[in-house]
Amino acid sequence: MEIFSSIFLGAVQGLTEFLPVSSSGHLVIFRDILQLKIADSLSFDVILHLGTLAALLYFFHKDIISYLKAFLNSLAKWDLKNNLDQKIAWLILISTFPTALAGFFLEDIIENIFRQPFLVALVLFSFSFTFFIAEWYSKQNKDFSSLTWQKSLVLGFAQALALIPGVSRSGITIATGMFYNLKREIAARFSFLMAIPVVAGAGAKKIIDLGKIGMADDEKWFYVFGFFTSAIVGYFCIKYFLAFLKKHSLNWFAAYRIILSLVILIYIFVKQ
Repeated sequence: MEIFSSIFLGAVQGLTEFLPVSSSGHLVIFRDILQLKIADSLSFDVILHLGTLAALLYFFHKDIISYLKAFLNSLAKWDLKNNLDQKIAWLILISTFPTALAGFFLEDIIENIFRQPFLVALVLFSFSFTFFIAEWYSKQNKDFSSLTWQKSLVLGFAQALALIPGVSRSGITIATGMFYNLKREIAARFSFLMAIPVVAGAGAKKIIDLGKIGMADDEKWFYVFGFFTSAIVGYFCIKYFLAFLKKHSLNWFAAYRIILSLVILIYIFVKQ
């Protein structure tokens, strides 16, 4: 295991976790192309996810505190109609249920079926068109106040689809939000807020799995480099991606996904 590999994969995780290009899809491809043993390490996978979770928590720490306070206050005084923070807090909670259920019952099945580069390429290509359609269809004239529990539940089901490598959690949830006419940057912000309990839950599950196999003492420095790289890259990715979406469309990422899927298919063909 080399330090360069840990930094490289940390950067890949930090970028692709938040950009609508599919982090799991990219890591599947790099596993196959580079044959990096570090990419197959459960313990290292845990570290990368904790790094991106740290990025989310730091970037949105003020929002998180506000929504937690609002959620606790709602237990004493229910006022979702007039208190937007209470409403958002509950909508985020509602959105996690479909993803949590799908992850609990289907994650292992999906891991076994969709981890082949060929299928990743097909999924990358197919779901790219949801971006084009969302950009064409959406009026982008709604904000957080337009969200309902039904819409939040649908966003949660969309997020569950991202268990399939190549879909992209941020991409499918932003596009779904835009189908409800949310402004692009508002859809992205809610997408990232939705991600916090999901990424935290996934990280907790991986830590439990890690406890069963342990962590090698001679690899700890590689974990440190991977964690900080994914956290730092992830933070700046969130910051500049949200700014980018105020003026630019998802079509750029759709085009990238299509090109990447074609490159993967060519690679598979040449490799055979």
